[in-house]
Amino acid sequence: MEFKHTSVLLHQTIENLKPKNGGLYVDATFGGGGHAKYLLDQLANGTLIGFDQDEYAINSAKLNFADLLKSDAKPKLQLVHDNFSHLKINLVKLGYQNGIDGIYYDLGVSSPQFDQAQRGFSYRFDARLDMRMDQTQSLDAYQLVNNASQKELADILYQFGGEKFSRQIAHKIVLKRQKQPIETTFELVEVIKEAIPAYARRTGGHPAKKTFQALRVAVNHELEVLNKSLEEAIALLKPGGRICVITFQSDEDKIVKNIFKKYSEVEVPRGMPVIPDDMKPTLRLVNRKPIVASAAELKNNNRSHSAKLRVAEKL
Repeated sequence: MEFKHTSVLLHQTIENLKPKNGGLYVDATFGGGGHAKYLLDQLANGTLIGFDQDEYAINSAKLNFADLLKSDAKPKLQLVHDNFSHLKINLVKLGYQNGIDGIYYDLGVSSPQFDQAQRGFSYRFDARLDMRMDQTQSLDAYQLVNNASQKELADILYQFGGEKFSRQIAHKIVLKRQKQPIETTFELVEVIKEAIPAYARRTGGHPAKKTFQALRVAVNHELEVLNKSLEEAIALLKPGGRICVITFQSDEDKIVKNIFKKYSEVEVPRGMPVIPDDMKPTLRLVNRKPIVASAAELKNNNRSHSAKLRVAEKL
């Protein structure tokens, strides 16, 4: 089972994590393990806990990292098949209740998820509408497209995809499904094309791009789980520990930016000479502006164009 993926901002992420020997680290989005391999190469000893809700990624990691997973002593790498919004409960189960030295996220969809046609993520392949990152969950894109109300669909497309023709697309979807269910990615693409004016279809890339992004975000509750996970991660970090987050869309980056701001800024009342301990900030921003890909990476990895890396340190 192959789960190959070119990691974005690889060196920048791990170097900003500042790993130390003997530390406990969390890869919240293990995927193909690119960031994990680079981190583990830096550690003579220490432990990495890799989270992924995608069973393809977990099964592939069990093959590709078998030597690190099997050990008479405590293994250097441990895998958790779960969403990263359940960090604390899983770490406690594994016996790590005393905090972590660092955590990193590589958000969005991995290349294998897009490239496996049967996953239904991509408008490039004809497949049943699915888009689930966790194949055990019941809600999929088919159910959302065929059961959500016209208003719900329009709101999803506008809020999560920035689709300015959201109302027209939602209306067309409802009209189409009244005759028969919309079952496949190509069927949905045709509905979207019918809804978008001809002049708009000729500009701005594939006409289904924003709709597919929005449905994927909604199916996987991506923004809700990100918010919850970041809160847990900050609470779990030991003093001096770092959190690194790579985002690929503005809504994700806004959540990360706002949470980092919430924990790194303090409003001190006028006339207060010393900040009380309970008012001191929890985080220190390592980079005020997000780190972006170099010219060389932009040339070699198209996925890096929209990537932004934000880093903060626990005080």
